Amino acid sequence: MEILTINNVWMMICTALVFFMHLGFAFLEIGLTRQKNTINILFKNIFIITAGLLLYALVGFNLMYPGFESGDWGILGFAGLGLDSPSTVEGTLDLAYNEGYTYWTDFLFQGMFAATAATIVSGAVAERMKIGPFMIFTIIYVGLIYPIAGSWKWGGGFLQMRETPFYDFAGSTLVHSVGGWAALVAVCLLGARIGKFKEGKIQAIPGHNIPLATAGVLILWLGWFGFNGGSVLSADPGATSLVLVTTSLAAASGGTIAAFVSMLKFKNLDLTMFLNGILGGLVGITAGADQMSPTDAIIIGTIAGTIIVFAVSLIDRLKLDDPVGAIAVHLVCGIWGTLAVGIFGNLAGGAQFTSQLIGVLSYAVICIASSFVIIFILKKVVGIRVSEKEELEGLDTHEHGMDAYPDFRLNEH
Repeated sequence: MEILTINNVWMMICTALVFFMHLGFAFLEIGLTRQKNTINILFKNIFIITAGLLLYALVGFNLMYPGFESGDWGILGFAGLGLDSPSTVEGTLDLAYNEGYTYWTDFLFQGMFAATAATIVSGAVAERMKIGPFMIFTIIYVGLIYPIAGSWKWGGGFLQMRETPFYDFAGSTLVHSVGGWAALVAVCLLGARIGKFKEGKIQAIPGHNIPLATAGVLILWLGWFGFNGGSVLSADPGATSLVLVTTSLAAASGGTIAAFVSMLKFKNLDLTMFLNGILGGLVGITAGADQMSPTDAIIIGTIAGTIIVFAVSLIDRLKLDDPVGAIAVHLVCGIWGTLAVGIFGNLAGGAQFTSQLIGVLSYAVICIASSFVIIFILKKVVGIRVSEKEELEGLDTHEHGMDAYPDFRLNEH
């Protein structure tokens, strides 16, 4: 009973840290975008966490953990509406659920993960997507697509059933790439912000508050201790401490290398690239944080930090407008981190690498197809982009009738 209590308290602390990450995402997104869209971005982030938790309680949790049985295809299952905690034969709550923490803690921890995928999309479509269609997309993607995709691995589905199971410790693919693929599709269907590309040339659109963006990244790094540390699913001292070390080392190497490579490529010390390098390192280590040595973590972070610089440049050259670098960070580094499990650490080998590749491709298929169908239908039926006037004057005024900084209004276009 004492061990159960210790494990459960650790899991609840990690749940709180993952919840705190949503403040980090909000700070990062508003910091890297213009002040005239601050209320809009904050509104979306608050909607994501509130609606996401309700949807996960109603259908998501039981879609993600449906209890696949022998002979199932392991693609789609559903354990019923709402939350229904396992009970003992005496009818009391089974405190030994999962032999490490309670059913309620499990739900809340997993629910915090669910909302993260839509938050990734929020940053990529910032400053030009209508709030209504975004909310509809969030409801469908978080409520249905994310938990179905999650069931394929974490719910015991077909990727877990393989002879060499797909491995994703804390969600480089299941969370970050799921959000990243949807962000890519949304950016393609939405188009670039006005003024981003002029006469074939890329124009920088600076964020209005880089100190806030920096605070956001540091909050996210702190929150990642819960994101990865809680994925141990116990308070085991050896496992949790190793995960926190590998997580931090990957973040440190990712940021350092991104800053260095950016300096060589662009001849300046770009803080935003430094920040995204940290996030890239964190995303990259997430799939195998429990399997890697400290040296492995540094190598994975180093490669992620290098990838960030070139991925951001490639996305710009492809005329895709991602204001916060979400696609490079969450999708590209998510893929890298997932494949890295088959190259480094305890599971390295050809069979594991193949399984990781199959997992990456499986999630690409469901995420690209589903997000395209949802967003394309919204585009045709109600439209997904604000008018030119609304975009130039700011979404805060037109969609919310508010100003984040009423005493410091600037003329931004």
